[in-house]
Amino acid sequence: MTKAREGARPRLSRADRRAQLLSVAREMIRAEGADALTLGALADRAGITKPVAYEHFGDRPGLFAALYRQFDERQDASLEAALASARPDAEGVIDVIAASYIACARAEGVEMAGVVAALQGTPVLARMRHESVASYAERCRAALARVVGAENIDPIVLEAAFASADVLAGAVLASRIDEADAHDTLVRILLASIGK
Repeated sequence: MTKAREGARPRLSRADRRAQLLSVAREMIRAEGADALTLGALADRAGITKPVAYEHFGDRPGLFAALYRQFDERQDASLEAALASARPDAEGVIDVIAASYIACARAEGVEMAGVVAALQGTPVLARMRHESVASYAERCRAALARVVGAENIDPIVLEAAFASADVLAGAVLASRIDEADAHDTLVRILLASIGK
């Protein structure tokens, strides 16, 4: 076994390197916008070779897909935590769904808007985004069905409510509306989506 060179950085595990690259990619989007994010620029910024970046993501759409999946996982975790603390009535469930959605959008920041915009440019990635929204809406529908009955919820109307939630989240990030007003508006939209 050879001794590591003094001053050399320790080699990261594959999972740790991937997490590092995703973190650096988010920083780059925040600072320079999504258009500036390429695998070559990411490799330079992370202090690795381009082949390592390509090995992790395959290509630029693969990088954006990984960033979106990471966002999706955080949003799912936020929703599950929120639902665990919800009052067992329609207003209680909707209140935590709205709060979770807006808070997650705020936490993910403007860099996620760049990722979402990049997703729309590729049919495969646009489909991934659509499936993610449908899955999120289904989890919300299931939570609401437990308190209002499944027959009172139209899945397409609920998906439309989450399209409105995206607009509200974007308005919060652009400082056009504050979080409290966005939350209250989303609560009203979600209540209307179940006929309340």
